[in-house]
Amino acid sequence: MDSNGQAEKSAKPLGKAFSKIDIDGHNLPPSPAPSSPRDGKRYALATELVYTEGTDQYNASSTPIYQTATFKQTSGGGGGEYDYTRSGNPTRTHLERHLAKIMCAERALVVSSGMAALDVITRILRPGDEVVTGDDLYGGTNRLLKYLSTNGNIIVHHVDTTDSSAVQNVLSQRTAMVLLETPTNPLIKIVDIPTISKATHHANPSALVAVDNTMLSPLLQNPLDLGADLVYESGTKYLSGHHDLMAGVIAVKEQKIGEKMYFSINASGCGLAPFDSWLLMRGIKTLKVRMEQQQSNAQQIAEFLESHGFRVRYPGLVSHPQYDLHHSMARGPAQCYHSKRAIIVESAKLWAISVSFGCVNSLISMPCRMSHASIDAKTRQERAMPEDIIRLCVGIEDVDDLVEDLSRAVSAVNLRPDGFSAANHSQENKLDTQSNDIF
Repeated sequence: MDSNGQAEKSAKPLGKAFSKIDIDGHNLPPSPAPSSPRDGKRYALATELVYTEGTDQYNASSTPIYQTATFKQTSGGGGGEYDYTRSGNPTRTHLERHLAKIMCAERALVVSSGMAALDVITRILRPGDEVVTGDDLYGGTNRLLKYLSTNGNIIVHHVDTTDSSAVQNVLSQRTAMVLLETPTNPLIKIVDIPTISKATHHANPSALVAVDNTMLSPLLQNPLDLGADLVYESGTKYLSGHHDLMAGVIAVKEQKIGEKMYFSINASGCGLAPFDSWLLMRGIKTLKVRMEQQQSNAQQIAEFLESHGFRVRYPGLVSHPQYDLHHSMARGPAQCYHSKRAIIVESAKLWAISVSFGCVNSLISMPCRMSHASIDAKTRQERAMPEDIIRLCVGIEDVDDLVEDLSRAVSAVNLRPDGFSAANHSQENKLDTQSNDIF
């Protein structure tokens, strides 16, 4: 301070993280790496997943982990690209710009979990706003929307989003957001993103269409290219692939939406930590090879089950009622199944009993008792969700071992290969094995 108590003229104003524009004209936070190669060339997605350029002073092949809470400034007025990791961190920004590239987004942001991502998105809602969403949703999504409805005066319409006309019937000028999942969780129903997005923007041009793309990932589907305004994913699932971190990803089509999301992240402090950002960046690089193996395994298991008389719902099978719609939007199917005998869960050996999906190892769970248990039984019944449904999420193990383990588990409950109990051949005993996340 000078003798008059005023700041020295030489002090620089505080610099914020939105002043630099990358080679594609994106106004993104500063980063130790551009969002695409310097010559502007776009490569195939498999290459884009792996390839990044950095400006690390030592030319590190792997992005450094900036494990620091604060950054030293050049003057009393600040002025550095980063000041506090809650507001921004070079490792996180490197990841965000990489995600923006592969998700075809104007900007991407990463937070502490998939539910934190949805929380950030819904913070733009105001009392009296209306949200249109599905009647088949992840349990955590349903829980958060119910909380907003009960405590925030947000009006939530649950409809069958696989029926575009049902969505259009509740759209109005009061609609602030349409929240979609496709494939839905846990019943693997397919939603027509382009048709619903067009109808939403016609009803209210300022309404936002948000899509949970966790079950497909950027490898198989880009909702922003299909008309959505923003997309979010649980980075804990396929993007990471190893279930060793929690993360959420938000990608937006317009910068102004990204700025609103960033404000909430910075204000609440839910941005992803540097080490987790580094882990997620590492996981993304192997996304293609992991998901291709998982898809191959899932397809073979789905065909095996269907050929032995089981009812299988999987977008990779032509028997799926929305097979054509799914493949008009996505570059591949998904990875999970369902059954109606709880004992099968405990009889399997290779399939670990666990919530979630997208891991390199195969998982088995009962959604109504685990991931969707927060949805009350009455609501589950109204939404035609079988209480004893089982979900199998396919990993990268040897497919013959996985099939053998399933066959042994089925035998353990005295079921014939065609899905009927040896003691009772009635239709009620048929196994309803629906694939939910087979990618």
